[in-house]
Amino acid sequence: MIKDSEFTGASRRTAQISLGLLVLVNVMSQLDRQIMSVLVESIRIDLDLTDTQIGVVVGVAFAVFYTLAGLPLGRLADRANRRTVIVSVLSFWSLATAACGLAQGYWQLFAARVGVGIGEAGCAPAAQSILSETFPRERIGRALSTYQMAIPIGILFGLAGGGYLADHYHWRTVFMMVGLPGLLVAVIVRVFLKEPPRSDSEELEPVASVLSTIFAMPTIRQHMLACSIQTMTLAATATFNFAFMVRVHGLSNTEAGIIIGLITGIAGGFGTYMGGYLGDRFAPKDPRWRIGWLAIGAVLSVPFTISAYLTSSLPLTIVGLTLGVVGSYMYAGAGHAVAQSLVGPRMRAMTAASMLFAMNLFGYGAGPVVAGWISDAFGGDEALRYSLAVMNMLLLWAAVHYWLASRTYREDLARVQALGL
Repeated sequence: MIKDSEFTGASRRTAQISLGLLVLVNVMSQLDRQIMSVLVESIRIDLDLTDTQIGVVVGVAFAVFYTLAGLPLGRLADRANRRTVIVSVLSFWSLATAACGLAQGYWQLFAARVGVGIGEAGCAPAAQSILSETFPRERIGRALSTYQMAIPIGILFGLAGGGYLADHYHWRTVFMMVGLPGLLVAVIVRVFLKEPPRSDSEELEPVASVLSTIFAMPTIRQHMLACSIQTMTLAATATFNFAFMVRVHGLSNTEAGIIIGLITGIAGGFGTYMGGYLGDRFAPKDPRWRIGWLAIGAVLSVPFTISAYLTSSLPLTIVGLTLGVVGSYMYAGAGHAVAQSLVGPRMRAMTAASMLFAMNLFGYGAGPVVAGWISDAFGGDEALRYSLAVMNMLLLWAAVHYWLASRTYREDLARVQALGL
C-alpha cells in the first residue's frame, strides 16, 4: 500500500483515474443489477409470476451464483492481472443482462439472471484490490466509499431512466438497451485502467491459509455478519421499493423511478460517502469509529423508514425514505474499508470476495425472497408496505454486531500493522 507522503503528482493522478474508471464499471454493474427492479411488474404480469418467484429471480438466481463464483474469481484477482479480470467479467455480465430480454419463461429468465450474477462476482474483489494498493491507508475509507457511491448512482439512473424506458419500450427491449453499452465500457477500461504493481515481498498464500487468517479475526466475523444482515434490508428495499410506489401510492413507472432513483442516488450517495469520510476523519483518534458510525447510521435510519412505509401520505413517505437512506447506506463503502484494513496485499481480493460471499448469499439471496414471502403471506398488493417495514427492523440486529466488531477492532488492527501490512 502506498504511503500518504508518496501520494503526490503521478501517483495521485493514476489513483484518481483508476477510481473514476472503476466507479463507471460499478455504475454499469448496478444498472444491470437494478434494472430488474424497475421491470418486475411488467415481467410479473407478462410471464404470470408471483412476488415470491420475482424474489427468487432477483435474489436467489443472482446472489447464489454471484456467491459461488466470487471466491474463485477473487482468488484469480489475487494472482492474475486484475484489469483483465474486470474487462472480462464486465463483458460477460453485459451480455447476460441483454439475454434477460430474450427469456420466454420463468426458468429462462432465471438462467439469464444467473449469468449476470456470475459476471458481476468478479468485479468488486479485483476493483477493491486495485484501489487498496493505489490509495494510502489514511484515504482508503473515502476511496472505497467513492467507489461504492456507484451503487446509489446506478440505482438513480437505473430507476429514473429505467422507469422512463419502461413506460415507452417493452421490457425485453429495455434489457438490451441497458446491457449492451457495457461492452463499450469494457473497451474503455482496457485502454485506460492501469494495473498497479504487486509487492514482491509477499507471496500468494494457499486458499485455506487465507480463509483461516481472515476468519480467525473476531472483528471480521462480527463485521461480516453485520454487513450481511444490513444487505438483507437494502436488497429487499432495492427490489420492491419501485413496486411499493406503484402499488401503494398509484404512481406510474416514470414517477416511481424518478422518486426512488433521486432518493437513492442523492441521499444514498451522500450516506455512502459520509460513512467513509467520518471513518477516516475520526479514526486517528480511535479506529473503532470506522465501525461505530455504521452502527449509528443503521439505528437512526429505522424510525424514518418504518414511518415511510406505514404512512398513507406520499410526501411523508418521500421524506422518511430520504432520511432513512442516508443512515442505511453509510456501510456501503466503509464496511469494505474495515475489512481491507485488516489484511495484506495478496489477501485483499479474497477478503473482498469473502465479504461479498456472505453479504450476497445471505443478503441479496435471502432479502428479496423473505420480503416477497412476507408480502404474499399478508395478501400481496398493498401488504408489501408491512413486509418492507419488517425488513428494515433488521438494521437494529445489524447494529448489535457492529458494536461487537468494534470491541476487538483495535487489537486486530494493531496486530496487522505490527507486521507492516
